[in-house]
Order: sequence, then C-alpha cells, then structure tokens
Amino acid sequence: MNPYIAELLGTLVLVLLGDGVCAATSLNHSKAKGAGWVVITLGWGFAVMVGILIAGPSSGAHLNPAVTLGLAIAGSFPWASVLGYIVAQMVGGFLGAVLVWLFYKDHYKATQDQPDTMLGTFCTMPAIANPWRNFLCEVIATCLLVFVILALGTSGNAFAVSGVAASTGSLGSFPVTCVIMAIGMSLGGTTGYALNPARDLSPRCAHAVLPIAGKRDSGWSYSWVPVAGPMIGAAVAACLFLLVF
Repeated sequence: MNPYIAELLGTLVLVLLGDGVCAATSLNHSKAKGAGWVVITLGWGFAVMVGILIAGPSSGAHLNPAVTLGLAIAGSFPWASVLGYIVAQMVGGFLGAVLVWLFYKDHYKATQDQPDTMLGTFCTMPAIANPWRNFLCEVIATCLLVFVILALGTSGNAFAVSGVAASTGSLGSFPVTCVIMAIGMSLGGTTGYALNPARDLSPRCAHAVLPIAGKRDSGWSYSWVPVAGPMIGAAVAACLFLLVF
C-alpha cells in the first residue's frame, strides 16, 4: 500500500474507533452510555492498535503528526516525507470523525440539548480551563508517548533470532496500546489527552462544518493547545532520546 494512503486509512480507523467510543459512552440512548472513563481509555488504546495493524506494514503507522515530527528529529524518519504524512493523517482524522457522526447521527439528534457533550465526541476540551497548564499537560503526556515509541526501537527492546536482530512487526502495536491506555488513565483527567493533532484538530474541523443540530462553537480558543502541546512534546522527547541513547 502507498504509505500516505496507509497513514490516511490508519488514522481514519483510529479516529472512527476512538471518537466512536466517546460517542458510545456519551450520547443519549446509546447502549454504552455512562460506561465511563475506563472504557474510553481502553477504547482509545485499542483504536490505536487497530490503526497500527492497518498502516504498520506500509508506513510504519505514525498516525500522528507529533510522532512523525519526533521520529524525524530523532533521525528515524526522512524529513522529505514529513509533510505528506501529516497531510494524510489530518485528512484521515477528518474522515474518521465524519463517519462517527454518520454512524451515531440519530443519537446526536437525541443529544442536541447537550452541546458540550456532542463536542466532546469530536475533540478534547479541558476539565478546568487553564490554557498554559493544559498546554503543559499535553507537552508532558506527548513527550512520554513519543519517548517510549522511540525507546521501543532500541536494541534493548528488540529481539534476535539466532543472533540476528528481528522486527517485532505488528507485535509492536501492543506496547504502544498499553502506553496509550496508561497515559489516558493516569494523565488524561486534565485535558482528555489529545496527544495527536490529527485526533483533535481534524475532528474539530469536522464538528465545525457538519450540520449537527444544537451544536455549540467548536472551541477554537482552546484548539491551539492540543496542537502545539503534542508537537512541542514530541520535539522535546526526540531531543531527550538523542541525549540519553
């Protein structure tokens, strides 16, 4: 598969399942309504795993502009491909959010008196609005994510067959899934742990343009936080990785 198409499809599925679990647990008359934070964190973790399984063989499954930037800074990914990957990820995130809306359209209609709830199925908003603290939370959480992803590729975390280094292939999706779940459960309570501009800004744009009855504004005054925070966090992680390893 073309790596850009792989990134688009992988990110589309990531957002379809990730925003899908938010919709399932939040929208009125959903059978999963009220299932809670643990289900959301598990759902997002498995959403990442499925996206990796789809895109991994063709593109390495970044599925996240912050990951792409971090890998490029660390010297593990060519800068010439960075823009194409990010465009593919952003388009995939938008399309994934549109599919969630189509899937749960009747439930959005039943929840039109709760505009904040509907927005929360597309993108993140802070539990307590404190922009610079929220920004710091996204920097720290994404720094951890990208640092671990980079560390997974080191010799100490690889395995060998008859002395020859071997790739973990699709098995690499499992530790990343665990990291996403851990971050969500431990560090997600402040901002909703965006970690990924394609997971946040693209669905936010979808919310802005879709004809959703009763929707509020798309939270543009906050939208810079889940974009700048993850990108800077990824850059810090890459620098730390180069320093340590």
